[in-house]
Amino acid sequence: MYKKSTATGSDMSFRRRVFHWIRHNLCFFISGIFCIVWFLFRTGTKPSRIEYPCQQASIAGANLWFAIYLTPLISILRNGRDQINRLAGAGLILAVLITGGLYFFGTQSPEPFTEIDPEPFTEEEIQSSVTSDIFVLNGTTGDDGGLSQLLMLMEQKGTPFYEVRNGTGNTGLIAQDDVIIIKVNGQWSERGGTNTDLVKALVQAIVDHPDEFTGEIIIADNGQAQWGETGTGGNMDYTKNNAMDRSQSMTRVAGYFSGTYRVSTYLWDTITTKRVYEYAEGDMDDGYIVNETRNPRTGMLVSYPKFRTQYGTYVSFKHGIWNTDTRTYDSDRLKIINVPVLKRHIKYGVSGAVKNYMGVPSDKLTAKMGSRAHLTVDEGGMGTEIAETRFPAITFLDAIWINARRGPNTAYDTATQTNIVAAGTDPVALDFWAAQNILMPTARSLGYTDVSSIDPENTSQGKFGYWLRLSMRELRLSGFNTTIDKDAINVYFIEKDQ
Repeated sequence: MYKKSTATGSDMSFRRRVFHWIRHNLCFFISGIFCIVWFLFRTGTKPSRIEYPCQQASIAGANLWFAIYLTPLISILRNGRDQINRLAGAGLILAVLITGGLYFFGTQSPEPFTEIDPEPFTEEEIQSSVTSDIFVLNGTTGDDGGLSQLLMLMEQKGTPFYEVRNGTGNTGLIAQDDVIIIKVNGQWSERGGTNTDLVKALVQAIVDHPDEFTGEIIIADNGQAQWGETGTGGNMDYTKNNAMDRSQSMTRVAGYFSGTYRVSTYLWDTITTKRVYEYAEGDMDDGYIVNETRNPRTGMLVSYPKFRTQYGTYVSFKHGIWNTDTRTYDSDRLKIINVPVLKRHIKYGVSGAVKNYMGVPSDKLTAKMGSRAHLTVDEGGMGTEIAETRFPAITFLDAIWINARRGPNTAYDTATQTNIVAAGTDPVALDFWAAQNILMPTARSLGYTDVSSIDPENTSQGKFGYWLRLSMRELRLSGFNTTIDKDAINVYFIEKDQ
């Protein structure tokens, strides 16, 4: 004879309480689990990531979850008299944790990826058999004629700015019919963005091409539709700008020339959440191309803008100018002039030539696909982005007003005027030299004794010197000549004529 078991009143009450809890709290419970799983996954073995805004948000969500949901559930389990029910309740928690984790990673990650710390840098990687030239203009305020002197210095030393067709075999950087993207920092107002006087002088220099300029200029950036002055991303028409005339925005700069030349602006924030495909695939919409395969070393999901300009030109940042008649790309006609502002960065130490390329990918789309672009900077992600999209023809580093205190946002009263513009075709060498010779001395002059976070010689993991080397490694692996070897960097100076 089988013995029939019966449930006690207290057992039934316990079960009802558990099922009631599940029915009314599961959705919020899972949301809290996501916060915990994200925090553990993203922080990993790098506690410094706890400072990230997304980590702070996940901590807040996790704390709320513990306070509201876990404590009452534990109380329910503790009051249950049946040991089996306690185990079942504990199993329920474990099942929800596992399910939530699997759901999160399964829907967000296109493929497995494990961060592997790179091997230590060797002397061969640091040393270079090629040289990098840096050209430095002192005493300039931007649009004061100094840029013309800088271009003359470049030509004298073997890096001509203009490609001219005079039968001499000139191998200059900018041809008369090029389409040029001037990649600025448009995410921040006041001194946090690129100096608009400098951009105006640069546009003037381009349209003054000795072969008569017939090409097109686009002043562009992606503020990622987040952060920035208003928390909504970048802007080409700030009321407070980095210029002698503070009302002079990038939009106004373009307007000075647009009546005679094809000059415009494009804020990629407006397309940064729209995923599209290349023109060659039949997609003519503006938006972002996103590679679904992460770089195995940096974790970067490379992405880049594709857009139609105000004048009807179809531009792929990676492939070049699309010809709708021949259905082909002209890669050689598209040139990138990188114009960052030099400043201290709270997370990555230095924001300069290499970091400025964070305004090329889509942070939002890559985050949605499981590998947010901004979080790969300290893994060398910007090196991957530059190498797999388009290397800048030249970088003009805006150090007219710099932030040696705490950035990236820079109010007028926190900036220091140094009146320097440095140019070079190697963004890595430019960052290395500028951090060591402009940013660090300025920081010390302001009373900062600890400048290790902006020291390019500091190779501690996650620091500026470390990720700059990782970026350099990425570029070298793709065949680009970049260096941080001081013996291989030639620096030429010129003083602005008074």
